[in-house]
Amino acid sequence: MPQPPPAKGKQDILRQHGALNHAPDSVTDRLFREQEFFDPRDLVQVKYEMLRRVRGDRGSITETAATFGFSRPSFYQAQAAFQQAGLLGLMPQKRGPRRAHKLTPEVMNLVEQARREQPSSTPKDLAKLVSKRLGLTVHPRSIHRRLLRNQKKTH
Repeated sequence: MPQPPPAKGKQDILRQHGALNHAPDSVTDRLFREQEFFDPRDLVQVKYEMLRRVRGDRGSITETAATFGFSRPSFYQAQAAFQQAGLLGLMPQKRGPRRAHKLTPEVMNLVEQARREQPSSTPKDLAKLVSKRLGLTVHPRSIHRRLLRNQKKTH
């Protein structure tokens, strides 16, 4: 009989969701050092408690941010995110573009036309063509991935 997968610990789950505080030792607030409930590895909890401390206890933003392992600008970012989206706003967001934003329909039309005319064109060739014709820098790997994705859709 197959074994069930091992249960994930809290740290693994936090890492999986991008909520693992990579600098838990920088959290020097007394709650996180004295009470087991408060986990300095839980980035969302640390940010929430930092905001609560300033708002509820009227603590200094600079001092409070430092005891929770953050800078003053990071405090303001967390505060704005919380005001806009509540607790979910404190979850770390993925960095960078969310999609292949440069591969617009105009770019892909050019790429597909070039592939029809010259099927042996490499993604590097296509990236050069896009740069020359449209003045846009697109990584050849982005073109390659899009072509593969389009190929899967048609099959």
